[in-house]
Amino acid sequence: MKESFLTQEKKHFFMNEAIKEAHKALALAEVPIGAIVVLNDEIIGRGYNKRETSQDALSHAEVTAIKEACNSIDSWRLENAQLFVTLEPCPMCAGAILQSRIEEVYFGAFDPKAGACGSLINLLEDTRFNHWCYVESGVLMDPCASLLKDFFKDIRAKKQKKKEMLEKD
Repeated sequence: MKESFLTQEKKHFFMNEAIKEAHKALALAEVPIGAIVVLNDEIIGRGYNKRETSQDALSHAEVTAIKEACNSIDSWRLENAQLFVTLEPCPMCAGAILQSRIEEVYFGAFDPKAGACGSLINLLEDTRFNHWCYVESGVLMDPCASLLKDFFKDIRAKKQKKKEMLEKD
């Protein structure tokens, strides 16, 4: 079984960087999800959710961070790299992680509706694939989950307010 050699301090530092990326999505009224790719303790890729802004289903934080990381090192192979993401990766992102050969994945909040790293399925640790990853969940889970909960709570409140305004007319 693979294991992590990162200290808790490094995990928190890098997850905080992913949280900064999530705030960029939030500023665009996007679902606040952020990701970074780290190689040799250096951030080589950053990304945040931009599906609504780009109208591109592939514009997930992880995919954007992986693309930037590959460009950064001029290779599609991100061996020995770590991915930090604020929300558990979906099946599409898990596939991109496996295809890019990322070694370790750290995520904050679980995604019970689309999570592919333990919630619904666990693609990243399935040893039937030619590559599999070390996965650690719950890194800074509370701030990661709060970002999402607050975002959706705000959306529901705005919808309710709009509904009330329409009912008054």
